Amino acid sequence: MCGRFNVSQTPGLQALLDALGSNLTLPSPVFNVAPTESVSLLRKHEGNVALDTARWWLTPHWSQGPSQKYAMFNARREGLTKSPAFRKPFASQRGILPMSSFIEWRKQGANKQPWLISNASEALAVAALWDCWVDRDQAETLLSCTIVTTAAAEPFRPWHARMPVMLTPGEQAQWLDNEVPIAPDDALFDARLKERLHLVPIDRAVGNARHKDGELMASIGETVVLQPD
Repeated sequence: MCGRFNVSQTPGLQALLDALGSNLTLPSPVFNVAPTESVSLLRKHEGNVALDTARWWLTPHWSQGPSQKYAMFNARREGLTKSPAFRKPFASQRGILPMSSFIEWRKQGANKQPWLISNASEALAVAALWDCWVDRDQAETLLSCTIVTTAAAEPFRPWHARMPVMLTPGEQAQWLDNEVPIAPDDALFDARLKERLHLVPIDRAVGNARHKDGELMASIGETVVLQPD
């Protein structure tokens, strides 16, 4: 599961955008992004990578409209070819959510402690799916997306049983190329760490999604480093 993340304008994140396409620039930094909020989505458009704004909670094109009846902010890798909501996006509407870090909660005694998770460059390219729903009454189109998750790598399991699919540079191009099919058992979904992750405990105030202060992302304890497989 991935339920909160941050987009701070780090040199590493800008380098990630530069590698994917020219003239891609993220808007202002955003912290503690929660499902249903607007996010920056990278996707292929007419052969080029574009940066669009999308709602983080997938609304299938065939649905009656935005709803929170079902949790559609994450898409489990195991259901990508089975779920009617994910089947078409997985085949031809794949995108990337660029982020500097994401947040997971770990049970510690009677409480849950939030942890900020990043890599050395604070630049994560997370696999996403997107869809467009058309409100014919209002003549408006809603672009929405969901984060793809897989089983957690063994070192990550004390924090959560699942983790977002974090793409390497080679996998980023593969994921964005909707002309080439990807199988649900492709190696990019493997439960492994592809690079070193840094985890730090942060203020529990981030549990309230209205708190968007970047200072809440400061460490309040020792850093844990998880080494790649």
